[in-house]
Amino acid sequence: SLADGVARSCEALVRWIHPEHGFMPPDEFIGLAESSGNISQLTDWVLGSAIDQIARWGAEGIDVAVAVNLSALDLQDDALPVRIAAMLAARDVAPSRLILEVTESAMMRDTEQALALLEVLRASGIQLSIDDFGTGYSSLAKLRELPIDELKIDRAFVTGIEPDSVDALIVRTVIELGHGLGLRITTEGVETEAERAVLAGLGCDVVQGYFYSRPLPAEAFATWYAAHPPHAARRAA
Repeated sequence: SLADGVARSCEALVRWIHPEHGFMPPDEFIGLAESSGNISQLTDWVLGSAIDQIARWGAEGIDVAVAVNLSALDLQDDALPVRIAAMLAARDVAPSRLILEVTESAMMRDTEQALALLEVLRASGIQLSIDDFGTGYSSLAKLRELPIDELKIDRAFVTGIEPDSVDALIVRTVIELGHGLGLRITTEGVETEAERAVLAGLGCDVVQGYFYSRPLPAEAFATWYAAHPPHAARRAA
C-alpha cells in the first residue's frame, strides 16, 4: 500500500519444476491443461493450496489476502463458486482473504456466463480483480458493469515510467477512471524507487513488483513479512 507501506496481499504463482525439462513457466503448461480438460483440477489444487496458506499465515499473525489467477475456462465452470465456498469453510478462512484475478481476454470468451459467475463469487465476499488491465479489449461500458474491486494496470505501462510521459498520462487516466468507479488501483511490475515515486504521485493505491521482492516460497515470504519495517511495527504494537 502506498499509503502506509503495509503488504496486505500477495499473489500465488504456479511454477512447475519438471524432473527432465527443468523450470517450466505457466505459459508453457496452462494452455496444455486447458486443452486437455485438466484446468479445473489445476485450479482447485492452486486454490486449495492458497487457502491452506492463508489459514496457516493467519495463525502466525500474518494478515494478508492471497490472489489467485483464474483461467478463461474457469469462468465457464458453474460449480466453481460452490467448490471455493467449501474450501474456505473447511479451513475457516474469511472469503475476503481470497482475491480472484481474471484478465480482460478471459472475460471475452463468454461474457455473459463469466459475468454471472463473477457476480456469484463477489456476492460471497470474495474480492475480484481485473489483471493486466490495458492489454485487452474490454469497453468502458462493459467495465462499468463488472462486479469487481480492483484494476491491476499491466507492467507494460509501468516499466521506466517518467513524469509527464505518455505512459504516465495513460496510468493517471486509468487511476482516475477506476477511482471514479470505486475501485482499488494496483500497478504491476514496479522495479525501481523512481517508478514507485511516479506512481505514488499519480495517485495509485497499491504497487507490486521486484522493487519489494522477487517471488518467494511461503516460508521465505513469512520471514520477509516479519522483517519488513511496517509489519514489524504493527506486530510490536
